[in-house]
Amino acid sequence: VCMRATGQVSDLTGGMKETDRRIIAARAILGEWIGGSGGGWQDSGGVWPGIKLICGSAATETDPEFGISRGRLLPTHTVFTEQEISPKTRQALQDSLVLVHGGMAQNVGPILEMVTEKYLLRSPVEWEARQEAIEILDEITRGLVEGDIKAIGAATHRNFFGPLQKIIPWCTNLFTNSMVKQCEQRWGDQFWGFWMLGGMAGGGMGFIFDPSVKEDAKVWLQAAMIETKTSMETRLPFAMTPVVYDFEINDRGTWCDMLAGENAKMPIEYYALQVPGWLKQESHDLAPQMRRELEQLGSEYRNDTESRTLSKLVESILPGRKTTKHRDISLDDLLDQFGFDRELHEQIQADLKSGRFGLSQNRLPLNTSLEDVESEHVIDCRKANSDLAAAANGRAAIAAGEIAVVTLAAGVGSRWTEGAGVVKGLHPFAQMNGQHRSFLEVHLAKSAKVSQQFSAADKAIPHVITTGYMTHQPIEQHLADVNNYNYPGQVLLSPGCYVGLRSIPMVRDLQFAWQEVPQQVLDQQQQKVRDSLRSALIRWAKQAGEGTDYRDNMPMQCLHPVGHWYEIPNMLRNGVLLKMLQQRPELKYLMLHNIDTLGASVDPVLLGKHIQQDSCLSFEVIERRLDDRGGGLALVNGRPRLVEGLAMPREKDEFKLTYYNSLTTWITIDRLLDTMQLTREDLVDDAKVEQAVRRLSHKMPTYITLKDVKKRWGNGQEDVFPVAQFEKLWGDMSALAGVDCRFFVIPLQRGQQLKEQAQLDGWLRDGSAAFVEQLCHWT
Repeated sequence: VCMRATGQVSDLTGGMKETDRRIIAARAILGEWIGGSGGGWQDSGGVWPGIKLICGSAATETDPEFGISRGRLLPTHTVFTEQEISPKTRQALQDSLVLVHGGMAQNVGPILEMVTEKYLLRSPVEWEARQEAIEILDEITRGLVEGDIKAIGAATHRNFFGPLQKIIPWCTNLFTNSMVKQCEQRWGDQFWGFWMLGGMAGGGMGFIFDPSVKEDAKVWLQAAMIETKTSMETRLPFAMTPVVYDFEINDRGTWCDMLAGENAKMPIEYYALQVPGWLKQESHDLAPQMRRELEQLGSEYRNDTESRTLSKLVESILPGRKTTKHRDISLDDLLDQFGFDRELHEQIQADLKSGRFGLSQNRLPLNTSLEDVESEHVIDCRKANSDLAAAANGRAAIAAGEIAVVTLAAGVGSRWTEGAGVVKGLHPFAQMNGQHRSFLEVHLAKSAKVSQQFSAADKAIPHVITTGYMTHQPIEQHLADVNNYNYPGQVLLSPGCYVGLRSIPMVRDLQFAWQEVPQQVLDQQQQKVRDSLRSALIRWAKQAGEGTDYRDNMPMQCLHPVGHWYEIPNMLRNGVLLKMLQQRPELKYLMLHNIDTLGASVDPVLLGKHIQQDSCLSFEVIERRLDDRGGGLALVNGRPRLVEGLAMPREKDEFKLTYYNSLTTWITIDRLLDTMQLTREDLVDDAKVEQAVRRLSHKMPTYITLKDVKKRWGNGQEDVFPVAQFEKLWGDMSALAGVDCRFFVIPLQRGQQLKEQAQLDGWLRDGSAAFVEQLCHWT
């Protein structure tokens, strides 16, 4: 529409010429590539009418790519005529295909990168799968020509579950597999096949049914998708409620009509978005077109006071108070419920205002001596299988019930789901042993195998899962639904006892962030816009009160997690550690690890080495890879310790460190309690435990970070504000005087972490997935 209106194509109304279609497709595809998705071919197909075959083309002398690339950016669109695909076949396809959107929103960019990479590498399995997919495409085309819709369904189904998943296993997910399985169980031979319509399943999808049951299947499919989505919405990234579409094959392509007079209206949403801004201006400052639109709206509303457009518009101008479940609970109630430490909060705010804490104060002083560690500072465990004595000690400790596992699952893993409201620990991220498995299921399966190998039936390893205010209820409900995945031992949830309240940022921190973060060089006008925005944010921070509580938003937007250092103190505060020690007095050690460190398991050799060292904490580190960012193991003023990325005096200092922190830590319980000036008997005294935690927390470094949060005012109206929050991190325990630490160098497959879904393909190809699977016993 915009290209028509700006004269980039020849006709303002009606259909399009072939040259116009190609211009639109070329610019749409280029826009997709500039935006980073690498897609766009199938999306631009709707500019052409009917059923078409879209094929890549070699560059010719008339193409700008000629001499630069073998292929050209723009594909060839071959539209099938009615002689090739009859009207009867087209109607039969419409009578069989149920078109849906499953509601999932996922970034398909990494998937397309993987496809391209495997094509260029000519990986044998994937290359053979590609040849198979080309043969299936010929089957689909032949089915269309012959009018055999059942054969088309069988071919698209086989393509999805065969070659597509051989090339990219991540193109499917638990939701899609579940829906296909339900279709097969409910409709049997009357379900003719599944048809994926995008780069990843879960969004646009097709289900092909016998025409005699299609209408019933549509009704059933709508209900089944909603029910399945409801059961999985804390595990998978849904953006909307699944829908079933009514559709027809569009035999005329993109078409445009000109509306005139009273019919010349924009959609309701346009006015809801634009009118509030117009009303802020003086009428004489408005462009003539805007004044005419306002006059037309005014005339309409005077004649129809019940207009839906009017109610939508009033709602956008005068937003009402939303009544969601989060707003029913006040911020103070949530703070009390989740464990807000007001004394700690006030102390941190005072230090923030005084300048003791801040973004620049996160860093170690510039005169700090920070060097890489030497071989004598670490214990190389990459070939630890030869240490028979350590292995024997570890096996004996496991058999005696002296070890428990602590899995950190308090965060939602926003990097993993790219901001979707999904609990990372519950995400069914990969298929193992023929089924999609979640992070938590994998970790429990590893503990189950170690227990099976080395423990008596009544000595299975206790497994603790730490949770936070955003993850506790979903994890608790899911584990109850699946009966803890039939884990043979005790599974305990350790809910968080601390939550933070965000603060208005200090102006000096805003300026530090803007000066320190690498930024794109903008042209003069864009730079003016950026400077204006930053000036507005500085005025807002000053007016709202630098360093004061951030309360002007939905309550959940004002809270923040306080860092994984608190996970062990939580176990002391919530009674989980006390309960474990009462039920199993012989318990001596904990293995703490992050939810995304999939290779970490109770290895007898590493446990034995920790016992031999008789240390308080033994941290596992791996050799740094190019994309490992966030600190590492260093000699700080001559002492080995873990340094967080936030604390690096200079950004480049991180690159001279050999080892990266996997966070997996072996903990001697009694020595840790001694560090906190506690004994096992003291754990029954809540006041003493709370005081010990607060005392130790004062010794821990406190990091200040900025987080962008949205403030929604009404329909189509929202602002984004930077707010300050603090966190304390577990690795900094290695910096405390009096805490005896060791550092184990472990193999990459044991210590690598999955932070983003784009890492999955490499994790599968380098053998890490197979390594993890052989550590598991599926119960």
